[in-house]
Amino acid sequence: MSGLRDRSRRTGRWAGLLASGMVTLLAGLSVLATGDARAASGAGHGKRALSAAMSQVAAMHPGWNLGNSLDATGDDETSWGNPRITETLLDNVRAQGFNSIRIPVTWSRHQGPAPDHALEAEYLDRVEEVVDWALADGFHVMINIHHDSWQWIADMPADRAGVLARYNAVWEQLAGTFRDHPSRLVFESVNEPQFNGGQDDARNAELLDELNTSFHRIVRQSGGGNTDRLLVLPTLHTSAEQARVDELADTIDALGDPRVAATVHYYGYWPFSVNVAGGTRFDATARKDLTDAFDRVHDTFVARGVPVILGEYGLLGFDRHTGTIQQGEKLKFFEHLGYHARTRNITTMLWDNGQHFRRTDFRWNDPELFAQIRSSWRTRSGTASSDQVFSARGDAVTDKTLTLNLNGTSFTGLRHGSTALACGRDYTLRGDRLTITAAALTRLSGSRAYGTNAVLHARFSRGVPWRIDLVTHDTPVLRDATGTTDSFAVPTEFRGDRLATMEARYADGTNAGPHDWTPYKEFDRAFAPDYAGSATTLTSDFFAEVRDGARVTLTFHYWSGAKVTYHVTKSGDSVTGTTA
Repeated sequence: MSGLRDRSRRTGRWAGLLASGMVTLLAGLSVLATGDARAASGAGHGKRALSAAMSQVAAMHPGWNLGNSLDATGDDETSWGNPRITETLLDNVRAQGFNSIRIPVTWSRHQGPAPDHALEAEYLDRVEEVVDWALADGFHVMINIHHDSWQWIADMPADRAGVLARYNAVWEQLAGTFRDHPSRLVFESVNEPQFNGGQDDARNAELLDELNTSFHRIVRQSGGGNTDRLLVLPTLHTSAEQARVDELADTIDALGDPRVAATVHYYGYWPFSVNVAGGTRFDATARKDLTDAFDRVHDTFVARGVPVILGEYGLLGFDRHTGTIQQGEKLKFFEHLGYHARTRNITTMLWDNGQHFRRTDFRWNDPELFAQIRSSWRTRSGTASSDQVFSARGDAVTDKTLTLNLNGTSFTGLRHGSTALACGRDYTLRGDRLTITAAALTRLSGSRAYGTNAVLHARFSRGVPWRIDLVTHDTPVLRDATGTTDSFAVPTEFRGDRLATMEARYADGTNAGPHDWTPYKEFDRAFAPDYAGSATTLTSDFFAEVRDGARVTLTFHYWSGAKVTYHVTKSGDSVTGTTA
């Protein structure tokens, strides 16, 4: 992934699928039939070698991506804002419990012209230095060809021979450089392969097969440790769609090499992953998208002895920051992902472009998120229908109920800091229904200032506790405003509430703004809350898709359940906003 170019490609593809009602292609109804056929065709793989490949990939779990460094498309590994890689960084990543590290590398600006396509010696030495540091730390290490995939490999339909020659030259040089490195070094042929010129799936599958097959031949023929080094092959777009995994399975069958693994990426059900089209929650649809994807790669590959590496995972809304998706919903996604990957024997590698693990002071930006991820490597954690309990300051305090998702655990108690709350007095539990009493809410909320007044933790027999914020709120108040299409904000008194999503419609009821197939706009792309500045920003991207002179009715949805309407009208570069 890394960078907005890859995200925009995924966004366009997903939006098209949703708009045309074709999301059902993810259902994978042919899994069982293809799985039986694959098992039969793979029967000739040697059991010892298959076990070795499966064992190595299992030992690689969990993994971490050193993203936006050596894969940056500028002249230097710092060009995308991350500091220079150090041994100390890798030491600290290893100390977090990761067993493997994926080191994405973009070669295009460090490669000479035809016919030799020589790699820049200084850059190759730098990659080798980082690889050696990681190996010395005990990591399994995976290197690849990364953003070259869209920079020049994507041109293969128009220049098949030229692109193949350049691709082969990269792997010939890498195979020679690393031929005697330990077997814990793994090669991945190419990141997120894609091809320009339309959606000709058969042609694209043929081109990727040619690249993967050529990569395999070059590495194996280079000798040394490369004769049985683990090689990792991607699906087209590293997609887990059934057609894509079937195409890769055909390639792996034809190679007949038991030291090969498959790789896919997973960034969630797209509306949830970016918070668009009302996808504010990790609901049944989002869960099914995840489980279906992992089930498909398990049934197509793992079930017949071909290991699978989830080479990248996360949420696409993390491109700018991790606040696009509400915290509790985000935690439920990562808890479920870690669990289902384990049950399907899929090794995971967290995508980190510098926004998760800080590369100077070696701390997590969101320790709660990492605690959930780390716990999911070993066990399940209990969660709940929400991590927020709202009480309106203008109303009398009443009991509040959450539904627990026990996930195979048992509830053991509710705590406020180090104090255990009393069952019966402070809360009741009936089945999976946890009710916090009005008396406890009143006592813990104190003066009932707007915002979070107290933090509770539901504890379970396993995993990490589930945080519950007790929030006092009233319905937000919006005010009139003027501005421009490049700079417009709605003055907002949030009054303790939090913004979930925004609808935009014209007077005739049709959808306004970008993604006009849905009234619900994309969080942080079309609009964004500014809690510190008491404002709600509408972006230039939003106004670029709004008709001039037409009044747009906005409906802001808040996590308390409150809804507030507002009107905006664009006239040239000017914008006027009025309360409803």
